[in-house]
Amino acid sequence: MTTAPAASDGATTRPRRRLPLLTEVVIAVVAVALVQAFLVKPFGVPSRSMENTLHVGDRILVNRLDTSVARGDVVVFGHGETWQDRSLPAPSNPLVRALRWMGDLTGIGPSSTAYTVKRVIGLPGERVACCSEDGKVTVDAEVLDEPYVFEDLPFTDDTQDCSSTPRSTRCFPEITVPEDMLLVLGDHRSQSADSVIGCRGASDGPECARLVPVSRVVGPVVLRFWPVAGVGGLPHQP
Repeated sequence: MTTAPAASDGATTRPRRRLPLLTEVVIAVVAVALVQAFLVKPFGVPSRSMENTLHVGDRILVNRLDTSVARGDVVVFGHGETWQDRSLPAPSNPLVRALRWMGDLTGIGPSSTAYTVKRVIGLPGERVACCSEDGKVTVDAEVLDEPYVFEDLPFTDDTQDCSSTPRSTRCFPEITVPEDMLLVLGDHRSQSADSVIGCRGASDGPECARLVPVSRVVGPVVLRFWPVAGVGGLPHQP
């Protein structure tokens, strides 16, 4: 006994045609580049300066849609070999230049810009100093509440403070933040090369500060996505 073939309406199924591999790669690269240029950009944390908020090896996401900057925000900003430089020196090796170009485009591999993560403490026009009588940072003469600070520099009233000799290295003179600039500090104060690293222990001279142009800020850190055990958003600290 034989089975008759099933009736057909005459339609045929054609195999789905795939794009050439090179085209798919180009589309993927362009998509990644657009996401990182306009939406979110991933970064790795290379140092201990933001402990215990962020740790070495953490992977974080920066929100590129948020162009506002507020005190307490943890932000990533770009620079060159120093904070005053816009980008790193151009390498002579064409392969390295190509790798940096790809890194700038995709966020994978080396980049022509160095990136640093710190917490915004002083906004344009504000006066930032340290310390109050109990060793706290002040903004416009108001004591700043900083529950995130980890392992601060030593400060002991009448022994090692801002009036002792030598002064406590926690102390720095009043710095008025210029227009379009930010004063940033690390949460791990005793391990942070930040805006006031050259001012600590000094009694005068705000020119010792290194400040961050607002235009260099990539955006605020909104999420830690690695390691898995630490996944979560970063709460804003005003």
